[in-house]
Amino acid sequence: MKMHLRFPILALFVIALFLFQGCGPKIYISPDFPQVKATHHTVALLPFFVTVEAGKLPEGMDAAAVSQMEKDESVTFQQQLYSMFLERQAKGEYTVEFQDVDNTNALLAKANINYDNLSQFTKAEIGSILGVDAMISGNIRRSRPMSTGAAITTAILFGVSGNTNRVDVNVNLHDAVKGSLLWKLDHSESGSLGSSSEGLAKSLMKGISKKFPYRR
Repeated sequence: MKMHLRFPILALFVIALFLFQGCGPKIYISPDFPQVKATHHTVALLPFFVTVEAGKLPEGMDAAAVSQMEKDESVTFQQQLYSMFLERQAKGEYTVEFQDVDNTNALLAKANINYDNLSQFTKAEIGSILGVDAMISGNIRRSRPMSTGAAITTAILFGVSGNTNRVDVNVNLHDAVKGSLLWKLDHSESGSLGSSSEGLAKSLMKGISKKFPYRR
């Protein structure tokens, strides 16, 4: 009888282990990265593309308001992530420096590149404009729009256990000269407090901090 029980228990353990590993960020790193890492000194953070599912809009919010929210949140997330990278850079954790996002956005604006047409340019073209060695970009997909204040209020009143929002994020690192993909992270987050731009940036940074390829 004991012999028959061992296989199901082992199978459940393997399945549980597989599911547990699947919960963390998914990482890709190019085989060429170790060679190019030593030649990289400056990295720029581009505005992230934000998408809010239009089917779950709050009452009184139209498509134009959501479109503006996506653009505003794009810059907010870019600035939040930049600040967190700076904090870790100041501690000597990284081998690269990060271009000031205000300078990044100003250079893009001078080249007539904005949120609406950014995707029409190749990473190599953008890299030439910014004068950096690599660029971080990404996409954020939210299941519903929620301001920072609303997210915090919901968390306080109802607790963070309720999944009021789901966010899927992918972060990409491209070589600024060749435009090739060097590193990629995919991450999902659900919850109330963590669904604000600030909370999401902090949550994502936890996943990036130990996986970022420029760590010393």
